[in-house]
Amino acid sequence: MNRLFHFPLSPFCRKVRLTLGEKRIEVELVEERYWEQGAEFLRRNPAGKVPVLRLGDRVLSESQAICEYLDETVPEPQLIPRDPMKRYEVRRLCAWFDDKFHHEVTAKLHYERLMKKVTKSGYPDGKAIREGVARFKYHLDYMAWLLEQRRWLAGDQMTLADFAAAAHLSCLDYGADVDWHRQSAVKDWYAKIKSRPSFRSLLADQVPGSPPHADYANLDF
Repeated sequence: MNRLFHFPLSPFCRKVRLTLGEKRIEVELVEERYWEQGAEFLRRNPAGKVPVLRLGDRVLSESQAICEYLDETVPEPQLIPRDPMKRYEVRRLCAWFDDKFHHEVTAKLHYERLMKKVTKSGYPDGKAIREGVARFKYHLDYMAWLLEQRRWLAGDQMTLADFAAAAHLSCLDYGADVDWHRQSAVKDWYAKIKSRPSFRSLLADQVPGSPPHADYANLDF
């Protein structure tokens, strides 16, 4: 059986889950407490990170590599364009959200406020949270600027770049950290992503002791 070893509130796992959902690849979700660095988990991925995807006898790690493998082996729907310049833009934006956005926003809000509680790794750092809130405004404005010129973040078709962004925003939205009133274009874009069938399993996620805010699963937010 295909299995995805994941943690529900990992944006990198969510990006892979969205890709699997769009490709209609069925997997068993196996929750992994990756921070405990268990021996069995480290055998699957010595880097000690989620997600890890088992497809038959193949074991795949690193979210971007997994998603690109899935797009190449299951061509429809196409999530990374074949045109070199369009493909570049998708990869550029995936890196933007998985690197810059993750470092400046997700790590300073989602991990400080929620994941530290879940992993019992200390108390939130107020300075980091204030920095994350400030940088979040910049990123939302950048997304709105992109969407003023395009139907989707990377162009006129939905791509992996949209899933990378939505994965991070969905984790932040779980903890009510997104100001949806700041940029209506971003809210409208997220509403389109949120209403897709591939998003349903994300909206059903529940972490014991840390439930999502009231409108998290509401499509009319």
